[in-house]
Amino acid sequence: MTATSSAGPRPRPLVDRIARVFDRYLLFVYLVIAVVYLLLPVVVMALFSFNDPPGKSNVAWHGFSLDAWFDPFGVPGLFDVVRTSFLVAFLSTMAATALGTLIALALVRYRFRGSSSTNLLIFLPMATPEIVLGASLLTLFVAIGQPPFFPTNFVTILIAHIMFNISYVVVTVRARLAGFDRHLEEAAMDLGANEWTTFWRVTFPMILPGIMAAALLAFSLSIDDYVITSFTAGRTSTFPIFIWGSARVGVPVQVNVIGTAFFLIAVGFVAVSTILQARANRPLPAPRPDLDERDVRA
Repeated sequence: MTATSSAGPRPRPLVDRIARVFDRYLLFVYLVIAVVYLLLPVVVMALFSFNDPPGKSNVAWHGFSLDAWFDPFGVPGLFDVVRTSFLVAFLSTMAATALGTLIALALVRYRFRGSSSTNLLIFLPMATPEIVLGASLLTLFVAIGQPPFFPTNFVTILIAHIMFNISYVVVTVRARLAGFDRHLEEAAMDLGANEWTTFWRVTFPMILPGIMAAALLAFSLSIDDYVITSFTAGRTSTFPIFIWGSARVGVPVQVNVIGTAFFLIAVGFVAVSTILQARANRPLPAPRPDLDERDVRA
């Protein structure tokens, strides 16, 4: 007994130690690999925005230069297509966010005839392949007579983008409404607020993070859409269509500059939204016990 106790604990087998290492670091290593895999194309895009190629082809590194950043619209026609894409994305985001938020509120709050069918139809644009959706929209616009009803191809692009963005907005806002406490609205109405005041003072601030997330998602989907836009654009050119056309002879460096700028702007909006939400959810400081009632009132 004495000899056994003085020998100490038996060392763990090598297999057990390897299993402990895997159990401790496997998730972290997997997370790093996944993040690198997702961000690698963005890093390459940003890196090649500082490239100085001798011609139009920007597929090989030649040297560091800031010329493209100082003249991001130096390519003829690039400013017009970026302006068109931004305008389509902005207008479709505003319209889809407003309509999608109202649809989400109706589907979550009320039970009406056809609500189950509406839930099913909301997911159809998300489940339908984009090439099928684009061909169907083209057939629709041609069938109803494009020249009398749609004088410009910009309008057909806008209608298509609003249509497929609504589904994503509804799904995102519904996820935010799923955990919403209706007792807050009831308490506000018990204190004398009407339905309109309750919505703007209680409901809207609570679901605003979900609305902002849906708007950012809709804007991102709209500004980089190519398949549906190519079917409904006609002779109107957007930024993705311009990139596809330029790829045949060589994508200019300015395309990487604008893509990097879009990415930084989107990340900035997400960061600001996250900071504001964290500040709004910050708990109030506890009252100090050394303050009397008069100090608290003051």
